[in-house]
Amino acid sequence: MKKTIIIAAIMLLVAGTASLDARTKKKASKSKASTTQVIYTGDIAKKVIGYNGPIPLNITIKNGVIENIEVLDNQESPGYLKRATAKVLPQYIGKTVAEAKKLDPDIATGATYSSDAIIKNIQMGLDQAKSKSTSTSKKKANQKKAARKRR
Repeated sequence: MKKTIIIAAIMLLVAGTASLDARTKKKASKSKASTTQVIYTGDIAKKVIGYNGPIPLNITIKNGVIENIEVLDNQESPGYLKRATAKVLPQYIGKTVAEAKKLDPDIATGATYSSDAIIKNIQMGLDQAKSKSTSTSKKKANQKKAARKRR
């Protein structure tokens, strides 16, 4: 009788461990499925000029949500650039790409050229992000259609 109880307890322990391991693997695979995209606007927005020249950005998008916007090396006056970034960038952080595309952001008073350039860079970057995700989803849809035809 004691052997049966001990064996049953061991079996329950093993089954519980296997179940926990399966749930952990499932969570890990979900986190691997997240997509992060960093868009560099220096190449796509070369003609977008602030007061003293282009203002290239790195826009980080994670799972379709804007996570960070980093202003890269530029020739803008630090004071004006600081004003513009403090006013414009927080309006985009945390928004989905679709929400950000529809956004009509406020600009920083006294840093109009810099603000406008940052906004145009962001919009061009978001267009780039949208086109990448659209082309990926179109490829997947075409692959599914091709698989159905083969059947």
